[in-house]
Amino acid sequence: MKHATLHQLKVFEAIARSGSFTRAAEELFLTQPTVSQQIKQLTKAVGLPLFDQVGKRLYLTDAGQEVLTVCQDISERLSKLEMKLADFRGLKQGNLRLAVITTAKYFVPRVLGPFRHRYPGINISLQVINRQQVLERLNENLDDLYILGQPPDNLDINLRPVLENPLVAIAPHNHPLAKEKNISLQRLAQEPFIMREPGSGTRMVVEGFFKENRVELNVEMEIGSNEAIKQAIAGGLGLSILSRHSLALEGTNGPLTVLDVEGLPIQRHWYIIYPASKQLSVVARTFLDYFLEEGKQIAEQTTLEYMQGTLVKSF
Repeated sequence: MKHATLHQLKVFEAIARSGSFTRAAEELFLTQPTVSQQIKQLTKAVGLPLFDQVGKRLYLTDAGQEVLTVCQDISERLSKLEMKLADFRGLKQGNLRLAVITTAKYFVPRVLGPFRHRYPGINISLQVINRQQVLERLNENLDDLYILGQPPDNLDINLRPVLENPLVAIAPHNHPLAKEKNISLQRLAQEPFIMREPGSGTRMVVEGFFKENRVELNVEMEIGSNEAIKQAIAGGLGLSILSRHSLALEGTNGPLTVLDVEGLPIQRHWYIIYPASKQLSVVARTFLDYFLEEGKQIAEQTTLEYMQGTLVKSF
């Protein structure tokens, strides 16, 4: 391995992550022959095959998996060194890697905007994915911080509640229930419901809430996207219960409204989590402190402005 280079390891990591020589070449702005040559040299240095190809798909060999683990460790150590040196110089520079569930996309970019202006030397990577994918990335320690609404209870993690996440019943603005007050759960459950896919944090909470109240939901459709659910609601396909933050950009003249239902909103929180054994980089710690001190107010104000307009319009 003494003949292996950091460049070869970087190319290998890109291929292992993307599952493709072509995509890795595009990501690294290299030609495909160059990528192939780098892997050929790395394979020679290792002395064992790094990939198995079955049809058009690449799979890591046992040796490849070990090399990938080392690649990730080296990458993280170099990133920490870069940020530590920047901190010694009194600068905030380096990389911030965030993975958030899809609903968090309604407020996280707004929080990141002022942070990015304050620390222009920080490069930000934001992964917006479903809860299962966030947990997979957490298990593999691929990011600095993770934001989700339903933390796992089987992992050793540090957990910081950062923002309220009320779940509300949403309907088209012209729905018969839109002007009613204190709607019972039994009445609400008579309507067709559109829900996120099984395993979604929001769905887990909503199903648990109705089960506790001994009310059975009439789920007629499952959709794996909040935006698609909102479009389905606007099209008259049913109602749903979603995070109030998902309405932050709708505006007061939008096609959706929040229903006044007994027991709602379901009070939840957003959490920033990271492995308990993980030592946060200077940049990650800076962002966490910023979110707790200032970012929270930015996200809350965005949603509050929408909700004040919606409540005036609906009631």
